[in-house]
Amino acid sequence: MGNLAPYLPGRGRRGIKKPRGLAKLNTKSTAMATSVYLPSSFATSATAVRGITSLVTTSRPRRRCLPRSQRRLYPLGRSPAAMDAFHVSSTQAAEPLLHAAAAHRRLRVRTHAQGAEELPSTEAGDGAAAEAGYSLASIILPFVFPALGGLLFGYDIGATSGATISVHSADLSGTTWFNLSSVQLGLVASGSLYGALGGSILAYRIADFLGRRIELVTAAALYISGALVTGFAPNFVVLIIGRLLYGVGIGLAMHGAPLYIAETCPPKIRGTLISLKELFIVLGILFGYLVGSFEIDVVGGWRYMFGLSAPLAAIMAVGMWSLPPSPRWLLLRAVQGKSPLETNKKKAFLALRRLKGVSPSDMVLKEEIENNLVSIKAAYAEQGSGGNILEIFEGASLKAFIIGGGLVLFQQITGQPSVLYYATSILQTAGFSAASDAAKVSILIGLFKFVMTGVAVFKVDDLGRRPLLIGGVSGITVALFLLAAYYKILSGFPFVAVGALLLYVGSYQVSFGPISWLMVSEIFPLRTRGRGISLAVLTNFGSNALVTFAFSPLQGYLGPANIFLLFGAISLLALVFVILNVPETKGLSLEDIESKILK
Repeated sequence: MGNLAPYLPGRGRRGIKKPRGLAKLNTKSTAMATSVYLPSSFATSATAVRGITSLVTTSRPRRRCLPRSQRRLYPLGRSPAAMDAFHVSSTQAAEPLLHAAAAHRRLRVRTHAQGAEELPSTEAGDGAAAEAGYSLASIILPFVFPALGGLLFGYDIGATSGATISVHSADLSGTTWFNLSSVQLGLVASGSLYGALGGSILAYRIADFLGRRIELVTAAALYISGALVTGFAPNFVVLIIGRLLYGVGIGLAMHGAPLYIAETCPPKIRGTLISLKELFIVLGILFGYLVGSFEIDVVGGWRYMFGLSAPLAAIMAVGMWSLPPSPRWLLLRAVQGKSPLETNKKKAFLALRRLKGVSPSDMVLKEEIENNLVSIKAAYAEQGSGGNILEIFEGASLKAFIIGGGLVLFQQITGQPSVLYYATSILQTAGFSAASDAAKVSILIGLFKFVMTGVAVFKVDDLGRRPLLIGGVSGITVALFLLAAYYKILSGFPFVAVGALLLYVGSYQVSFGPISWLMVSEIFPLRTRGRGISLAVLTNFGSNALVTFAFSPLQGYLGPANIFLLFGAISLLALVFVILNVPETKGLSLEDIESKILK
């Protein structure tokens, strides 16, 4: 937006200043006198001059000139109301000018003969994307391809639920090494999570060097290799190697995806898009359940369950390769002294032009680049020098890590891996004896999970983070105690187990599921955001792998009733943690969160 000070009431005409980059065009007629500031690129155009001259000389009744204090500034927007401000009867000659003006943020028209109220500039039909200078088409691809990393993570969860039954079955395994111990079966189920743990550590060291885009391309390559190695595994050792490779891809994807989305999407819809990534994870879980239901009765069906993720990963790899790097990451590298400043500013400009998807002027894009560069430099100057791992455990970064790390830790140790990875087994013990029956019920649970995630995504900015977290964690606690009661005293009522699973899934998906990752992506200060998210992902997958691996041995040692009682007690602690420590960030910008909550 240009400098509007010259247009304020009470300023004399001699005080008018021409905004930078705009040319002044004066037109006069017996009806009114108009001063128009136009972008230099079309202010000298003969078509534009004829258009505005025809526009302001349209015959209309002579009106009394109002005092200067009552004159108003008229923004030229895209709505019919803005056109009406000119009282245009025939706009054919001025149409090229008006279309260009509507797209130019700095164009303003001051009419001396008008005395009506200022007309609001509207963006009807374009929504938040238009307000932020992005087209809808330009938002979709930079979101969908990173989010495919989350979908492939979810697919692994859903497919593993059925694959662990298939690989362990004497009739369905199709191998001679099907007789796996509980520890070996736990490694099959949690192998990808151990790989994700390693991927999170790797992301901490190399993510800022590679950049968000290349990190996600690497994740896709690891997804492909892990899926193929697992699908064609000739023995148990190779199977575990494939699971580990796939898991490293998960670790990189779950670190890079929220960063790329947050740094390239319009600020006004950043929260919604990051939450939608959780919806992609749920969609992947549902897809994994569907594939499992089709392949559960096929000999060697576990190979298809694991291997089918390779084509999806190939789409992700091609899509991420076609996208530009994050402009903010390019500027960060320049500020860190890792790349030449002018070179990276040019690269950031080109990347931003591709991401915008519309045709803003080069001046607007350069202004945005400069503003981002100034904010990054200011943040680094304020937070001082440094850059080791201990920085995460100091000051505002420590407070952010307690909030974000605490959420993702409780997300896992309240039983989430157990319910999801062993959903089919739980349903079998609840009365659905056939493997195919349990798999079909898992699909219904996946559908319910998908619906509840959608509710959370579209309500998180209305209701806020804290109310959804408190209500959801309360539901999780009740569900876990119901599962414990089922195994202790209600074993004759299998609908209790299914109902408790549904309550758990619904409560999880409106609380820990989407909101934990949303809080992690927005709570860390700028300087430590990349490393903070790495440690949060590390905490998440570390606790996930531990709980998933320990569930089968603990279930055998404590029994299912006591294990769910333990998870229920932990969920009570999680509820207290949320009430006492988690702030409300609804409606706050990233800068407001850093200055108002973390200080």
